[in-house]
Amino acid sequence: MGSPDHHPPKPPVPNAVVPLRVRKLDPRAALPAYQSAHAAGMDLAACLPEGESITLTPITRSGGIMLVPTGLAIAIPPGFEAQVRPRSGLATKHGVTMPNSPGTIDADYRGELKVPMINLGHEPFVITHGLRIAQMVIAPVAHARVAEVAELDETARGTGGFGSTGR
Repeated sequence: MGSPDHHPPKPPVPNAVVPLRVRKLDPRAALPAYQSAHAAGMDLAACLPEGESITLTPITRSGGIMLVPTGLAIAIPPGFEAQVRPRSGLATKHGVTMPNSPGTIDADYRGELKVPMINLGHEPFVITHGLRIAQMVIAPVAHARVAEVAELDETARGTGGFGSTGR
């Protein structure tokens, strides 16, 4: 049993509201927005110059990763991060996703949010201004205190990885 002054950490409060300051770098940029009452992520929209689009060609046709601008910069409170994730509809219907999912935005980053995107589908995919391209989740961050040790404690799993717990 722990000492009387030891208290386990409290879990995050469900539905806690975290202040997120957002600066539009382009007046046409769309603010991040939740699309339903219980959505975990806010949608991020493409912010492209008037009349321009970005075509994501399939990776098998010399396509590559494109950085899609949002026209936004944010100030995340210390102790939090933003996780940028693909939108499930774009991924399942078109094969359009993010190669580094989730992408992490640290609390001290102040540059423009750009979303790396790739087309794993079979047809070119056109991104136009205002298209919702990704989701952003604000999440608490814990910092680890690193301690070098000579041995690690044993577990039932041990060193098994990459499929060792089943199909």
